[in-house]
Amino acid sequence: MPRYIFVTGGVVSSLGKGVSAASLGALLQSRGYSVHVRKFDPYLNIDPGTMSPLQHGEVYVTNDGFETDLDLGYYERFLGIKLSRNDSCSGGRIYWEVLNAERRGDYLGGTVQMIPHVSNKIKEHIAIPTDTDFVICEIGGTVGDIEQKIFLESIRQFANDVGRRNVLFAHLALAPYLEQSGELKTKPTQMSVRRLLENGIQADMLFVRSPRMLTPEERAKIGMFCNLPAKNVITSMNVDNIYKIPIVYDEQDVFGIMAEHFGLPNANGDMSKFKKIEHHLNADLPTCTIGVVGKYFDVADAYKSLNEALFHASVQNNVHVKIKKIDAEHFDPSDCADVDGILIPGGFGTRGVDGKIAAAQYARENNIPFMGICLGMQVAVIEFMRNVVGDKNANSTEFAKNCTPVIDIMTECDSENMGGTLRLGAYPCEIKPGTLAEKIWGASQISERHRHRYEVNIKYKDELEKAGMIISGISPDGKLPEIIEIPSHPFFIAGQFHPEFQSSPYTGHPMFNAFIAAAKRK
Repeated sequence: MPRYIFVTGGVVSSLGKGVSAASLGALLQSRGYSVHVRKFDPYLNIDPGTMSPLQHGEVYVTNDGFETDLDLGYYERFLGIKLSRNDSCSGGRIYWEVLNAERRGDYLGGTVQMIPHVSNKIKEHIAIPTDTDFVICEIGGTVGDIEQKIFLESIRQFANDVGRRNVLFAHLALAPYLEQSGELKTKPTQMSVRRLLENGIQADMLFVRSPRMLTPEERAKIGMFCNLPAKNVITSMNVDNIYKIPIVYDEQDVFGIMAEHFGLPNANGDMSKFKKIEHHLNADLPTCTIGVVGKYFDVADAYKSLNEALFHASVQNNVHVKIKKIDAEHFDPSDCADVDGILIPGGFGTRGVDGKIAAAQYARENNIPFMGICLGMQVAVIEFMRNVVGDKNANSTEFAKNCTPVIDIMTECDSENMGGTLRLGAYPCEIKPGTLAEKIWGASQISERHRHRYEVNIKYKDELEKAGMIISGISPDGKLPEIIEIPSHPFFIAGQFHPEFQSSPYTGHPMFNAFIAAAKRK
């Protein structure tokens, strides 16, 4: 049976539970243990697929086509594992399953209640088999949230079900620093742990989000009031890059605390891959400026995986990457005067589309390295069709009904993926020999993750290719263009998929690596 670690948080949201959960997994992996991670979000949406990125940040997509919280991206990137629909579970999904079971008569006419029916359903999701040594479960929200209480009750029960020594509770809380008085205040942390205790859960390890390292006196004080040893009080210090966090935790013997709790032999871990990233961050290297032409910049996490993938590619190319945010709604060509590459990410709706089309035109006409993702590929095709092929009526049926439908809905509803008419998850793509795409991926067939409704219309393939834009990647049935490129351009490529979802901090992603290499050459 695997051992379980539950990560909870208090005081405020966005303390870094996802990164902390991933970092705990990294420490276990560095000692040779296998790890799986799950996220439980108490909100009532079935999944985050319909949630605005301006409110919730990006929607991450797993290989099997499930729309999940962005924290699953942290887990996959840090740990090099592939997660599935079993690893992202919302309150809405739990209630949906319970109510459907009631309608089917599964409860044999009994009164359906929060306990045991809802709590048992949550425990079922926690206990889905993984074949790993450890399962780390992050509980979203903050202690004290009404919708979170049943999840806390469920993990309390779960610890009793599997044995208290097989479960470790890790809690994140905030210790704010008051500049006027020059004091680090521990009371919010104490109150957060007290709220956790009110739900029957004693934290075994406490991560205190702080602008500086806690002093031994502060750790002792927090430990005394929170009912745990001072050595189990860990500083979750602010760092300039999330990949430094496993090193910060390792230096505070976090693995030793886990080893003592679970009865494991203590051992030093191999942290070299994180130290390589730390060395890169501190190195004196040239800087590439990448203009990202988007429309969700008001929320820092809206392009989380994209930003991470650009950083990963910078490590592989021995450069630093500076991201210049260019608002697609107010695009002006002068915005791109100082960039070494232009990237147009995905998005939904008409807002900012004209600016993205103009940015694709600027990159094409000025020989600036260009990379398009999802909608970024579609606007590149629209621009090329209008300004090179000469069809000024070319557009997407998402934006105009009476147009030359170079972009159109070509997929059918997949109810299993809960995405309506979206094409979700990993799909194969066959690559044309002798193309830039073949050079980038070094393969004749690849698999990339999708999240979109509209496709490049294969009917216009001959017109595009005659004018100089080739389709270098296509679905195995030959119906869906997946990659386009312009061979006469120094570097111009776009994909209908989201390569950022499969980028790794240790290897990067081929498409991002090649894009940053081209920007570095420029």
